[in-house]
Amino acid sequence: MLDCTPKEIKQRTGGGLINPAKTCQPIGAMYAALGIHKCLPHSHGSQGCCSFHRMHLTRHFRDPVMASTSSFTEGASVFGGGANLKTAIKNVFSIYNPDVMAVHTTCLTETIGDDIPNIISSAEVPEGKVVIHANTPSYQGSHVTGFSNMVKGMVNYFSAATEPIKKEQINVIPGFVNPADMREIKRMMNLMGAKYIMFPDTSGVVDSPMTGEFQMFPEGGTTVEQLKDTGNSKLTVALGRFASSDSAEVLAKKCKVPVATLKTPIGIKATDAFLMVIRRIFVKEIVAELELERGQLVDVMTDTHFHFHGKKVAIFGDSDIVTGVTEFVLSLGMEPVHILTGTPGGAIGSAVGSFEEDIQEMLLLAGVKSNVKAGGDLFTFHQWIKNEPVDLIIGNTYGKYIARAEDIPLVRVGFPILDRSVHSYLPIVGYRGAMRLLEMISNALLDRQDRDAADEDFELVM
Repeated sequence: MLDCTPKEIKQRTGGGLINPAKTCQPIGAMYAALGIHKCLPHSHGSQGCCSFHRMHLTRHFRDPVMASTSSFTEGASVFGGGANLKTAIKNVFSIYNPDVMAVHTTCLTETIGDDIPNIISSAEVPEGKVVIHANTPSYQGSHVTGFSNMVKGMVNYFSAATEPIKKEQINVIPGFVNPADMREIKRMMNLMGAKYIMFPDTSGVVDSPMTGEFQMFPEGGTTVEQLKDTGNSKLTVALGRFASSDSAEVLAKKCKVPVATLKTPIGIKATDAFLMVIRRIFVKEIVAELELERGQLVDVMTDTHFHFHGKKVAIFGDSDIVTGVTEFVLSLGMEPVHILTGTPGGAIGSAVGSFEEDIQEMLLLAGVKSNVKAGGDLFTFHQWIKNEPVDLIIGNTYGKYIARAEDIPLVRVGFPILDRSVHSYLPIVGYRGAMRLLEMISNALLDRQDRDAADEDFELVM
């Protein structure tokens, strides 16, 4: 079927997805919940769902991911999971003693229609402890949607405007990125002398050091006090339209905190835009250290431009990451000819989002024509590459099967990356992250050139 036209593929599959380029909402919700200090994510559904979500996150971060489950059986599936959740709340606080229990739903409980807020309100929650929730049906959206929904849950349950005058601080919602990216964003703000609250913040949680002792709740994460104080900030910076903007808008309505929605700061242009917002809000000049890093990045881009110019690249993954990477490769002189995200919505004219509009606007300015699709799958992505081959693929681990079949280098970026390690400790955001991306792309292309040259030499000898 790989030689079919897109119309024939749609007819043969009934319009459905083959090999989706996404995973389910609860994984994103679980990851967001881990960004709260002393929080235990709770999967309201079957034990198998929770095990899969924990496994997927553990394989990506190479760090143990703790979560509890309501452990549905046949009885809960028929009569509802209220009793299971009430028992789980009692057991979680008595055995594990978290400060926060973050409940997210699964397909099963969403289908039977459990009233989560009502169940929580009638449960025995110890004094000083909090149970929050997010509805995350797996048959809608993607892991990015689940992340967004859980962050909205944080705003709904915690954020409050308690001060008559907004504080000289900003909220930063980093989006679905690695803890190293969160650390890099915080480092840049610290260099600027900006006061901020980042939420969620998984740095120090899923990249905690080896100490020889098990810690159920590592030192990292946004505290409950910080989450409550987000309503007193003078601005919320939402990094990534699809993972961060919805929660920022909810906070704006609830606590009258203005919103600045920016691209995930991947590459030089998006990082510039982020730092200029910080500069404007705090009336500060860009510090010399960041100017140095930017100059070094420009120097490296100039020195190596001949590696990238005119090279065709195919990009897939989460909407916000793909948008940032696309803008960056365009600045390198590359041609992104196939661009796809598995997260639904974002089609041109859609009220849900504007992924395709954002991408097409960048491509128009660069004079590049491409295949662009939101809510797509890797089957379509592979078909595009077969019809128009590329020099490089950028995406997560699941792109390796296409890369192997078509003999194209793959640069692993995004979530999940299951067959490599250390990636969650090294950023791709900011000027430093851009240099790392540039190195990975350059090495992948040069390795391919070296191999092709070796093959040519071998043929000449033969």
